[in-house]
Amino acid sequence: IHGRLSAPFMSYFDDLHDIAPQQIWPGLIGRALHGDEATLVAIELDPEIDVPEHSHVNEQIGILTGGSITFRIGDEEKELAPGATGIIPAHAPHSVRSGPQGATLIELFAPRRDDWGRHQRLEPSTPKGF
Repeated sequence: IHGRLSAPFMSYFDDLHDIAPQQIWPGLIGRALHGDEATLVAIELDPEIDVPEHSHVNEQIGILTGGSITFRIGDEEKELAPGATGIIPAHAPHSVRSGPQGATLIELFAPRRDDWGRHQRLEPSTPKGF
């Protein structure tokens, strides 16, 4: 077994409430599960937060589970409500603005987000909207 289960042995299971959130951007926290090949993240956005345009080597696939966002991928912009999905190709510029109630998303990144080790870890807490 590799990745998050390397020595000392860790369980295959976890609970979202026990995963220490990380401050990814101001007003955006993520609770990440890292496998060998991918990272799955529960994202919480505060109301009316702007995540500036950026890109990364990871393909990003997500689903909006609560609230609303305006998402821009390349030249396409769309208002999204719960149940909406999106695919961001690797290296594609993208940005997001959360709606007045904030937003919650589940995002998958491949390859895994090894660069997230630099983000501040916060104390475990009850996730919003999950």
